[in-house]
Amino acid sequence: MRRQVKKDAESLITAARHELSPTALRTPFICSNCRKAALRRSGGQPMPLHRAFVSMAPRRQQTSAPSAEQQHRQRESIAPQTHYDFFPQTFPEGQPPKAPFTPDLRRLRKEFLQIQAKTHPDLAPQQQKRQAEALSMRVNEAYKTLQDPLRRAQYLLSLRGIDVEDESAKLSEKELLMEVMEAREAVEEVENEEDLVEIRKVNTERIDQSVAVLEKAFAEGHMDRAAQEAIRLRYWMNIEESIQGWEKGQGGGTLHH
Repeated sequence: MRRQVKKDAESLITAARHELSPTALRTPFICSNCRKAALRRSGGQPMPLHRAFVSMAPRRQQTSAPSAEQQHRQRESIAPQTHYDFFPQTFPEGQPPKAPFTPDLRRLRKEFLQIQAKTHPDLAPQQQKRQAEALSMRVNEAYKTLQDPLRRAQYLLSLRGIDVEDESAKLSEKELLMEVMEAREAVEEVENEEDLVEIRKVNTERIDQSVAVLEKAFAEGHMDRAAQEAIRLRYWMNIEESIQGWEKGQGGGTLHH
């Protein structure tokens, strides 16, 4: 019995010295009670201080199918954020100032028809009809906006927090207002369509000049200048609508100031 106790004590001393060695300091700590129990089971042989770790193959993480709400959020995250995002072929660089204010209208029309052919609600499964109809409406609105210079300018300004669509947005230039009134009166006094040719020619030149100013303003980032010119363009577009709606003896309808 005494020999066994002495032998156990010597083993403990040896283990303690090993535990204080630099190598042992890097090993995990094992309490003395656990070590004594292990010594008894091993017949007095010192217990190895290094733990054996068994490598296990990583468990395959089970992934469940995304819920309808998650799918909707994923679609929203990749959905077009602006009208320009719907037409990447026409606007590969995005919106102005990276791209010109005036796009290639033929390319825009072509891409619009291609998108409509792919996203038409009649082609969608029954459970996705509502989403397809909403997408179709967005595409239509984007196209109508971007193909028209006035609506395009108003939209670009709205993206920058500037609202010029309100009828209360007016210019205070007296010379401009006089020019608008004279153009309106000229349309009202026309007796036949032939007389409209010259009036339309002059007004088309006004529209082209405004578009050129907007082109430069958006390219250079002059939003105040663009806002003023968008209001000016609205006057000229109203004159154009009056010319198009002209009826003999009735003039061109109401002009919005």
